[in-house]
Amino acid sequence: MLRTRWIKGSGLLLLVLLLWFIIHSAIMIADGLQDDARQTDVAVVLGNKVDDNGQPAHRLQARLDKAADLYQQGYFPFIIVSGGVGKEGFDEAEVMKDYLMNRGIPAEQILTDSAGNNTFLTAKHTDAIMNDSGFTSVTVISQYFHITRTKLAFHKAGIENVSGAHADLFEWRDLYSIFREWPAFYKYLLFY
Repeated sequence: MLRTRWIKGSGLLLLVLLLWFIIHSAIMIADGLQDDARQTDVAVVLGNKVDDNGQPAHRLQARLDKAADLYQQGYFPFIIVSGGVGKEGFDEAEVMKDYLMNRGIPAEQILTDSAGNNTFLTAKHTDAIMNDSGFTSVTVISQYFHITRTKLAFHKAGIENVSGAHADLFEWRDLYSIFREWPAFYKYLLFY
């Protein structure tokens, strides 16, 4: 009898968790795919892997391409590139800056954050850069599944006027990333 109740209770708990995950993921995906890019003072491109040859990996390249396209359309006059030094030994922010310069964006329009080792640090550093520069609005650029948590981190860092735009890249490994974003969002919600 006790075992039957435990099995039913466990099954109900798993069902609730599954529904919670599905609803959360659907909202997160819809938010990330619905670009709300608008005129802002600055954009911030969140870092990602740099290949062994020192070039941005395809995810990072897609983020940078989105930033360059929006910059060239006049959505923002400055871009912050934020990342750390990965296991490959490259400073992501410097690699990102070089890539954007090769896309025709002037060096003086690109600000670097070489200590943005995670989303929250990027948000904190962006807040400091924005305060120093007199910026009041920002567009965050990342993969679609990362936009919701990024906006949350920026709000938690004290930045109120945040919009988002997603990189135009979809991969099978996004399924893993979507699953990973579920606990990461609640970690940021509760502990940052």
